Amino acid sequence: MNSDIPFPSHHANRFYQGMAATFVANVIQAVNFLGDRFLRKSHHSLTLIEDLYRHSMDSAFSVTEAFLVTGAPHASAYYPRDFAWFYPDVLDPETIMDSRDAVRRARLLEKSVRLLLEAVRADVVTTTIVPAGRGRYLGVNYFSRPSDTLLGILAGLRQMISAEERASSYLAMSQCAHAGHLLLAEYGVNLKRAILQLASGLEPFDDDGTEYLLCDANASRSAATDTRAERKRFVTNACVYTTFVWSVQLGIVDQNELKQLLGRDLAQYKKDLLRLFGKDGHVRHSLDGPAGTPVSSVALDFVSVHRGFWDLSDASERALFAATTNLIIAEPRFRIPSTFHFLVSADNPRNKMIHKIAAPAYQGRSSWPTFNVEFADRMLDYDEFSGRDTYRSCAQGILKDIRTATEVHGGYQELISEQGLKYRTWAYKGAVAHSWFPRFLSVWRRAYGTPLLHWND
Repeated sequence: MNSDIPFPSHHANRFYQGMAATFVANVIQAVNFLGDRFLRKSHHSLTLIEDLYRHSMDSAFSVTEAFLVTGAPHASAYYPRDFAWFYPDVLDPETIMDSRDAVRRARLLEKSVRLLLEAVRADVVTTTIVPAGRGRYLGVNYFSRPSDTLLGILAGLRQMISAEERASSYLAMSQCAHAGHLLLAEYGVNLKRAILQLASGLEPFDDDGTEYLLCDANASRSAATDTRAERKRFVTNACVYTTFVWSVQLGIVDQNELKQLLGRDLAQYKKDLLRLFGKDGHVRHSLDGPAGTPVSSVALDFVSVHRGFWDLSDASERALFAATTNLIIAEPRFRIPSTFHFLVSADNPRNKMIHKIAAPAYQGRSSWPTFNVEFADRMLDYDEFSGRDTYRSCAQGILKDIRTATEVHGGYQELISEQGLKYRTWAYKGAVAHSWFPRFLSVWRRAYGTPLLHWND
């Protein structure tokens, strides 16, 4: 729906989209980002990982927050995809400090997911929701239509519903699970409509006489690495596949309905994607433009999302994952020297014009701790299913270096420059990503077999 007519929701929030809404949102965001770049002061009073974590949790889950966000400068807008990409483990009991922390997390997650579902009901499925005061929200796409917004919403719902399955003594977890079931019942029909629209919008792509379905055959689609302007990207299409799988698992959509729209079942749809993007023996990031050398065609976001695309119990998927991983590990240009900080890509990608000017390496030759955490977690999946410790030491090295960077820089960073410093340009300064911190602790526990931090309620 593309108009500036407000859509009243059940809870009196109003959502707007269209040219006027986009203009206002752009002004709000420009003021916020530039203001953050030039006005935010760096603080280094805390250096111990436990103190930094406690501060991050108090900031991320403050009772004054209306929505779960990354941190400045992103804190003035809501990014639905983040629930899949960046904080899928905020309800992990081993990352929760005490019962008060558990309550804050459960309540903020419920508020956040409910607001996103209200937006879906209003037919506002955009990359970004910008608050405009007094229950008014502007839906805007940065920098193209989303491939993973519905994925993020489903991830938030899944995390709520599965909270009661975790070994936890916190009452807030079972309450959160109950709230998740109620939200699913209340908004399931709206989610179904949006997911079937996503499936209906897939585009045919012919490759050597074989027809594939892609979400971005003719125009780029936004994902977590949304500043990259390529089309026919692996990660965007992997996100769409995972959206369909999760929607079936949650009982929102019947798999036969999807099969009718796609002309194939989900298993075949996934095989097609792996065949198309893996035809060179590794996962090619994008089919848009010349292939170049193998290393130049790979990007770290191929690891996709937690419990999402990859099934490393499958030997063929393990082989493809290992081939891509080995390319990255073996290439010196893919990491910050003398560290296990892997960059998003060996070269800076084709960017949108604004990023060429303002932050050219934002999702290219820069290191995102959170993508590295997911890289480490997929490595551990590989080792678990292969029965060999092929990548464990590398995964541990990744996490150890992220811990060091967090202590040195005084907080969990959104991204780090290729020189190993805080990422900043004349226009942009990376955020201290408070809400991404729990995921790091969860994977640390898995890699080392013992928690990094211990809490007593």
